[in-house]
Amino acid sequence: MFGISYIKFDSMTYVIHFKNGAINKEGRGLSFFYFAPSSSIAAIPMGSNDLPFIFNETTNDYQSITIQGQIAYKVANPKQLAESLDFTINEKGAYKKNDIEKLNQRIINETQTSTSSFIHKLNLKESIRSAKTIEEKITEGLKASAAISILGIEIVSISVLAIKATPEMARALETETREKLQQEADHAIYERRNFAVEQERIIKETELNTEIAVEEKRKQIDEKKMQTDIQKSDNERKLREMKIAADISVETQRKSLIEQKTNNDRKEAETKGFILETTLKPYKDMDWKTLSALSGSGDAKTNIALAFRELAENAGKINTLNISPDLLENLLSK
Repeated sequence: MFGISYIKFDSMTYVIHFKNGAINKEGRGLSFFYFAPSSSIAAIPMGSNDLPFIFNETTNDYQSITIQGQIAYKVANPKQLAESLDFTINEKGAYKKNDIEKLNQRIINETQTSTSSFIHKLNLKESIRSAKTIEEKITEGLKASAAISILGIEIVSISVLAIKATPEMARALETETREKLQQEADHAIYERRNFAVEQERIIKETELNTEIAVEEKRKQIDEKKMQTDIQKSDNERKLREMKIAADISVETQRKSLIEQKTNNDRKEAETKGFILETTLKPYKDMDWKTLSALSGSGDAKTNIALAFRELAENAGKINTLNISPDLLENLLSK
């Protein structure tokens, strides 16, 4: 009524009320009456915005790729942004111009500018694998951009969601990758077989080494047994030699004993003979009759026997000799 209106804003909108070309009031979440013919109101949204982007680039091997992502930003200095872009609203609260789209396009342009120089240095495969690096490059480019700093906005986050080649090149890469994977699979099979062969060789070598070690041990056992047998034979030989030496020593001693005994017996016999010879020497030249008489035997039978002997010696001188049976019987009787 009479050009006076009432307007109300939420807490996420920064409001600048210009009256007659000067700032009358400003702040977030304002509500006030104003005189429309002399007022101009700018409403800058303060909340964070998600800005999707997609653009094409060319790698250093002349291949086209598509980079798709999203930028999250918020207004850090609304007065500075209001000086660069028009956020004026009409009596109904609608923006007179769509400068939000202009702001988004400027951010996307700066984003693509930050990416282009980096992508042009990479080949296709490197570009597809460089999402994280591209995010870092976009962040560095936007923070260093003078156009972004003039707008008074703050970059919250940058996400590169996809980097894609053309469908034909994607199929070619898939084929190449498939062939490479197949080669790797074949190589893995070869490696497994080679590993199995190597393990088999190691096992056989181990078995052969074990057999060699066993044979070596057997050889050592046989040599030890041979040494033992030689030592045993040597000991037996020494025992036999010792026994023979003992027997020889015994026989030698025995021989010495026999010789000594023989000498002793001979000396004893010689002594006895000498004694007997010495004893009988006085009787050597005596007549037996005298000896018989000296024997002093008074036996009648002996005397008769001696008489018969004397008769026998003088048989040539005897003509007749009569011996009665009674005499013989007396002589022969006990």
